[in-house]
Amino acid sequence: MDMVLEIVDAFIADPIYATLHPASRLSAASQHASATLSSVREGATSVFTKPYEYEPSSKYLRQYLPTPSHFAYESAWTRDNPYRQFLTLFLITWVFGMILYFICASASYRWVFDKTTFTHPKFLKNQIKLEIKQSLESMPGMAMCTAPLFLAEVRGYTKLYDSPSEAPFPLYNYLQFPLFLLFTDCLIYFIHRGLHHPAIYKRLHKAHHKWIMPTPFASHAFHPLDGFFQSVPYHVFPLLFPLQKVASVALFVFVNIWTILIHDGEYVSENPVINGAACHSAHHLYFNYNYGQYTTLWDRLGGSYRKPNKELFDKSTKMGKEEWDRQSKEMEKIVKEVEGSDDRSYGSENGELKRVNKKKA
Repeated sequence: MDMVLEIVDAFIADPIYATLHPASRLSAASQHASATLSSVREGATSVFTKPYEYEPSSKYLRQYLPTPSHFAYESAWTRDNPYRQFLTLFLITWVFGMILYFICASASYRWVFDKTTFTHPKFLKNQIKLEIKQSLESMPGMAMCTAPLFLAEVRGYTKLYDSPSEAPFPLYNYLQFPLFLLFTDCLIYFIHRGLHHPAIYKRLHKAHHKWIMPTPFASHAFHPLDGFFQSVPYHVFPLLFPLQKVASVALFVFVNIWTILIHDGEYVSENPVINGAACHSAHHLYFNYNYGQYTTLWDRLGGSYRKPNKELFDKSTKMGKEEWDRQSKEMEKIVKEVEGSDDRSYGSENGELKRVNKKKA
């Protein structure tokens, strides 16, 4: 995340901080002079205390980013100030997460999501609006909890490395990806299953299970602490294992996209290993199954795996009344066991479905 932070500093944050929280002219001049003359007067003692000196977070950024402008030296909060770093990381996590959410969820809704779901008996009234509302309300809280973990990365408390040549061994540059997925899949399984404990479920995780037939916009519709807890394994991994910096950003984006894909209701994969949309839809319908994120491994080992029934992979039966009635009957029984009573407000979105069909025609 230090590379992302440096890019944001260079193009957005430097002039904003210089304007909103400027340094004294003498301080700014000394910092700029120290940065530009440090190579000439290496080892010299400055009369100023710890002036800011620019150090690129990656050799790749050194090649492509311009030299920091004068704005980088004109704020009382220099780029290496931890308070500034925390604030900027919070805003990056919140704003970038929100942009990624809307782009990917909208694309999935437009080209993947089956709009016939609107007429499912367990689809909520105004559900999409409610999913988006809950997501937007939760994202600032999730970002606030996540920013300290990103700050730990930026300030060097993890095993992130820059160049592929710095990997433990050459093959590790490829192995880090499956290792990351397997490690986080394991931890998320136990965290997710723990969130279903009766003492915790209604306080935190029930908010996400409001959506029995989720759309892509439900992907981030969590209680803020619920969403944060399930993201913790992604930050634990670089504390324990080496991870290349560009790979860490790519995986962060992938994780968010995958979260959207397993809520899109398009049951493409009948693979017994992959925990795809069909497995996760079964989780939303039947609550106590398929806690895994990427694979079915830990559900199989933990006795919580439920194989999606074959009707879901057949277009002619997936959205049929017989299948829906069967789903609804079992779901209602489980809701009584898990929640006691069902406080959801159901109502088909026939108007939305007609609008979509009219647009297609």
